[in-house]
Amino acid sequence: MPGIIGRKIGMTSLFTPEGKSVPCTLIEAGPCTVTQVKTVDNDGYAAVQLGFGERKEKNTPNALAGHFKKANATPKKKVVEFRLEDTTLSLGDIVKADLFEEGEFVDAIGTSKGKGFQGVVKRYNFAGVGGQTHGQHNRGRHPGSIGACSWPSRVFKGMRMAGRMGGDRVKIQNLRVLKVIADRNVIVVSGSVPGAKNSYIVLEK
Repeated sequence: MPGIIGRKIGMTSLFTPEGKSVPCTLIEAGPCTVTQVKTVDNDGYAAVQLGFGERKEKNTPNALAGHFKKANATPKKKVVEFRLEDTTLSLGDIVKADLFEEGEFVDAIGTSKGKGFQGVVKRYNFAGVGGQTHGQHNRGRHPGSIGACSWPSRVFKGMRMAGRMGGDRVKIQNLRVLKVIADRNVIVVSGSVPGAKNSYIVLEK
């Protein structure tokens, strides 16, 4: 299995045998239920669909309820597909945190924290127009000029300007697995992962 769905618990630090403090993130990885196995013959590609997190039946649409019932699973909050050519997994199987081993590297995918509407200084690290001199008293954090004159007579698409910041899908690569607590389905990875506490994280090998 190339990956698993988890939930971000929070951050802490661990000490290495050399006495170095390493920041790390705790992730509740699984248990995940196999809710669908896709094949090339039926779906055009091979993949395994996992479900994670419990969802109330009264808040589950009938179509989803039937989908989970086919796998003999309770309704799940988060469903993710993993491309996989050959697999021995079948409907209803459980994937747990012991999928990973200490010392290997994983990629973490999540949704970054939303920061609302922000200016160019915070959003793109602009320096601002300049100091409070030569008559400038109210343009310190402004973007400055955004276009030319007679040509092109417009602002190019993609111009870095103020706007909504955060809330993006972010992938952090090559995080080392520092510890696997299999009985609690907890994985400790080095560094930080995108998202707030209790947000969903997808771990890929």
